[in-house]
Amino acid sequence: MTVGPDGPRPSLAEMLAEADEILAESDRALEQGYPGPRPGRQPVHTVYVPADRFGPGLAAQWGEQALAALETWAPSPEEFGRAMDLPAGLAADVRSRVLAKLGAEPVEDLRLDFEDGYGDRGDEAEDADARSAGTCLAAEAAAATAPPFTGLRAKSLEPATRPRAVRTLHEFLGGLLARGPLPAGFAITLPKVTSADQVTAMARLCSALEQAHGLPAGRLVFEVQVETPQVILGADGTAVIARCVPAAGGRLCGLHYGTYDYSAALGIAPHLQSIEHPAADHARAVMQVAAAGTGVRLSDGSSNVLPEGGRDQVTEAWRRHARLVRRSLDRGFYQGWDLHPAQLASRFAATFGFFREGLPDAAARLRSYAGAAGGADGRILEEPATARALAGFLRRGVDCGAASQAEVTGLTGLDHAALEALARTGRRP
Repeated sequence: MTVGPDGPRPSLAEMLAEADEILAESDRALEQGYPGPRPGRQPVHTVYVPADRFGPGLAAQWGEQALAALETWAPSPEEFGRAMDLPAGLAADVRSRVLAKLGAEPVEDLRLDFEDGYGDRGDEAEDADARSAGTCLAAEAAAATAPPFTGLRAKSLEPATRPRAVRTLHEFLGGLLARGPLPAGFAITLPKVTSADQVTAMARLCSALEQAHGLPAGRLVFEVQVETPQVILGADGTAVIARCVPAAGGRLCGLHYGTYDYSAALGIAPHLQSIEHPAADHARAVMQVAAAGTGVRLSDGSSNVLPEGGRDQVTEAWRRHARLVRRSLDRGFYQGWDLHPAQLASRFAATFGFFREGLPDAAARLRSYAGAAGGADGRILEEPATARALAGFLRRGVDCGAASQAEVTGLTGLDHAALEALARTGRRP
């Protein structure tokens, strides 16, 4: 502190020290609560299969069925482009990539369902199915035939289903871990969440399951299905979903929108229940803001119009599904649910089309930014936040197979490490 003609004058150091003291607690809260994007790959979809139908080679079987559907109903690039509503210039390229994807990695994320898709079959049957599904997943993982991401959906922690949820998780993990380690991309799905307390209970249950089964602390993670109005807006007027994120104690890896349960709970007529309904847009917007910067990923819901029947029915279902997938991608939801093998074709067609269409512009802008030239052709002044988004876009395209790392490196001049660094920080290499 110095003294001037008008009295004491604080020094720069004193002003900074006071600001540091006032903001210390909020700085810590911001750093802990908003660590940034979750590292690693995010799957573009989650396939839900009733747990009792899971068997060896299921993912490959889904891929074969999707390929057969394409061969039957869209055997040429022109027919494929019309069915998937792709520009003529993209159809052949995207189709070849989709065919390769369906042969190599048709399912990115597989969730074995013990909830709505399974029903109530009694304790004896569900115990047996839980152990059997866990054992089969261990065998698939050991044979390297399991998808890169796997898990199960238990019943909810509402009073009526709570005992069965805990029991199924325990039995499943017992069957799985008796035959091998927990797969690297394993997650639990918690449905029909209505309160942040349920998320806290699930986090503590995961800790207890880790102790019971000899897993390292923090190994079990879970995703919350957003399919009740109560988790979007509480009775006190607050966004409950925002409280769910810290309530998980770092175990929450995703928020998945549940199209039909949420729509039905709002009284929306069945024929209007869709992920493009305005009520769905509102719920996802709240989810998006609640998850931003926390490392919790977002997933959109599903389409229940399945590609079955004759040519007209199948291609119309594909066109509808592809449009909905693209709509989700446009809104920053890079993952969704698939319920039928032939939906894999439209999922990857729309996803690959999205990334292929945006690849030239994103690569040019990032190359220009990394070279400190200001923007593509000098027309766009990019900021670090935009550079992070551009790098993240290209990284997602590589992760799912829409582009290769070599192609992106050739277009941007950035190798994998440089692209990852830009996706994290937005700082020029």
